[in-house]
Amino acid sequence: MQRLRARVQALEDQLAQNSQNSHKPPSSDGLKKRPRSASLREKTGKKRGGQEGHSGTTLRQIENPDRTQIHGVDRCEHCNTSLAKVPAARHEKRQVFDLPPRLIEVTEHQAEIKICPQCQEPTRAPFPQEVTQQAQYGSRMQAVAAYLLNQQLLPYERTAELFRDLLGQPVAVGTLANWQQLCSAKLAPLEQKNKEHLLTAEVLHLDETGMRTNGELHWLHTVSTAERTFYYMHPKRGQQAMAEMDILPQFHGTAVHDFWKPYQRFTCKHAFCNVHLLRELKFVYEQHQQAWAKDMSALLLATKARVARNTCRLAAATLLEIQRQYQRILQKGFRANPPPLGDPHRRGRKKKSKSRNLLERLRTHAREILAFAYDFKIPFDNNQAERDLRMMKVQQKISGTFRSVDGARAFCRIRGFIS
Repeated sequence: MQRLRARVQALEDQLAQNSQNSHKPPSSDGLKKRPRSASLREKTGKKRGGQEGHSGTTLRQIENPDRTQIHGVDRCEHCNTSLAKVPAARHEKRQVFDLPPRLIEVTEHQAEIKICPQCQEPTRAPFPQEVTQQAQYGSRMQAVAAYLLNQQLLPYERTAELFRDLLGQPVAVGTLANWQQLCSAKLAPLEQKNKEHLLTAEVLHLDETGMRTNGELHWLHTVSTAERTFYYMHPKRGQQAMAEMDILPQFHGTAVHDFWKPYQRFTCKHAFCNVHLLRELKFVYEQHQQAWAKDMSALLLATKARVARNTCRLAAATLLEIQRQYQRILQKGFRANPPPLGDPHRRGRKKKSKSRNLLERLRTHAREILAFAYDFKIPFDNNQAERDLRMMKVQQKISGTFRSVDGARAFCRIRGFIS
């Protein structure tokens, strides 16, 4: 009977999980489920939309327009006198911002060939280094293609369609793919410098997500700061991929990430994302009505607010009080979740409840969870890495998969530069 109750509870817990109280993505909530308005963000009390007193933005005239069109006046609108030879007293100006009728221009390069009067041999002027073909596309066309493919995430065929419809210049999908590889190759030295810069950072954000490539599941790893982003794609998700990425093995600062164990195997300092914790605590409170989980959420959010109100550090007495509150809440939680009773008919480790596992994690990693309170350079959450992965997931939703590993790696390198 006890095993049946535990099984029912596990199934009920599974059904109660959603993107607001677990690690599940929003897409897993489904279209038929009632939208949940609950949010972990604190309410500000402000109404939606522009706030009173904010500076709006509007289109303004510029000082030097590209083209000026004069509209003359021939007769007086009051007495019908001819004004054809009367100079204008002043002009009233209005400006129209629009696209030119032709968005593409063709530049013909003509290299002179001269015959030497002395030796009668021909000498030809050199073409610019980038002009190598009888007819070719220019660097600005390639840059626009890179922008559309990697920033706006247009598929190759739609990008070719846009060039044809808007510019009147058809571009083959294969040409776009070649430009993508060319752009990636040019960015290789910058990517290496980017990686070297990340190794010297005090705090790094890390995360990973699945990426369909050539019909198989690969894993996209991201390492980032507010200024730089590095993407690395690998067939594996775990420690092997991180070791081959060769950032964490050499990193000596603080790595901010979720509780996934492979991250914790590296010798750098660690800090955990508290937003993940808040979701789990929300689940324990809502599903199991355990008050300690609500108390822990309140403590974490109150500590975050204290950090926001200070400029460089919290007082030692404040930190000590936070630690004491943290431990008191843990004690309350452990009293509500005693160790599981042994089953004489089953061997191996005793299965623990979600609440018990969460409590043990909170106890084991208290320093890493509260790292943001000890060092203000460490953020409360891992939103930086999650934001850097967001557009990569959007690309997957649009295109579904990458056709080749080379194409996926080129996209990652270019997106890292854009990000």
